[in-house]
Amino acid sequence: MASLTDTKVRNAKPTDKPYRLTDGLGLYLDVRPSGAKIWRYRYWITSEREGIYTIGEYPGVSLSEARREREWAREHVKQGLNPTHAKEAQRMERMGEHANTFEAVTREWMEQNKPHWSEGYYNQVKINVERDLFPKIGSLPVRMVKAAHLLGIIREVEKRGAQSIAVLIRQWSGQIFRYAVATLRADSDPAAALYGSIKRAPVRHNPPLEKDEIPRFLVLLGSYGGYRGTVIALTLMLRTFVRTVELRKAEWTEFDLEAAEWRVPAGRMKMKKQMKVGESHIVPLSRQAVVLLTELKTISGGRRFLFPNLRTPDTCMTATTINRALERMGYLGKFSGHGFRSTASTLLHEMGWRSELIERQLAHAERDKVKAAYNHAEYMPERREMMQAWSDWIDELASLKI
Repeated sequence: MASLTDTKVRNAKPTDKPYRLTDGLGLYLDVRPSGAKIWRYRYWITSEREGIYTIGEYPGVSLSEARREREWAREHVKQGLNPTHAKEAQRMERMGEHANTFEAVTREWMEQNKPHWSEGYYNQVKINVERDLFPKIGSLPVRMVKAAHLLGIIREVEKRGAQSIAVLIRQWSGQIFRYAVATLRADSDPAAALYGSIKRAPVRHNPPLEKDEIPRFLVLLGSYGGYRGTVIALTLMLRTFVRTVELRKAEWTEFDLEAAEWRVPAGRMKMKKQMKVGESHIVPLSRQAVVLLTELKTISGGRRFLFPNLRTPDTCMTATTINRALERMGYLGKFSGHGFRSTASTLLHEMGWRSELIERQLAHAERDKVKAAYNHAEYMPERREMMQAWSDWIDELASLKI
């Protein structure tokens, strides 16, 4: 019997009884009285029992598509497999793949790591994967993501000048895929092929303000037209040289203005592993710092945080506020919030203060494990003297004409 043609299939008319138009090798078109035309494949896995595999309805499934599906089914029959069962297994596998999208696996990976990351690092990962990865590949099954997908994303990030983020995107992608492999949801890490594809920008380790720049900085700060709380935050950063996260999350309960002390809890310190539970890092407050804090209390004293978020006052100042203010002052790419620490370190050393006083006040982690135990009161009288001398010296600079 001759094989079917597209014209023959198209022109097949229904009758009062179903009938078949045979194509060959078990494929036929079942024409129903309702007018439906259904492709079916007839097969035998054993000689005793006939099987029928329904391919799909014409014209949704064309003649050529039905023949391709027949060949797929024949290959399974040759292996002794029921094609209907094989197709259902494929469908279930696809459902599983779509449940394991790149976004789903990434969020699971993030939650697995969250207890081991700082809040700041977790938020950095979250913000960047949501902005750069999820819109492009988040909905893809993780097995379907290829190196070419990742390279395209990385190139876009590089084009906007964020080379450091591009490097992190590649590193995080590798970690995500290694997690997917370990949990049997991926077979390989496509990010591994991109190793070396990104040229790192030269690292600038928080350049300090030069001594001669400080008077100009103070003038710019004095004329800053933004929120007064932000000006006080920048001034305290200069006078206390704490880390940005330590300042922006500072709570009023940590301050004793009469004793001129600020006790930063261990949980917010970078060196928290070397500190005992309940221990604090003491920041001696100069007279000038106490005056600033007294003023600040009239602004935010009724709140939990010294620097509440203006939009959501129950939370603290965002991680970008300090640097955005510095950018508006003209320091984009030249100076950041962390640079206050390197400024103080450099200039205090030049002024002749002992290194151990400066390092203790900076709360730098002790690399020598034998000396690693933190002593919050170590060198305290001298540290108080140093912090007051530092603030007095800043006032002297502020009086200079520029």
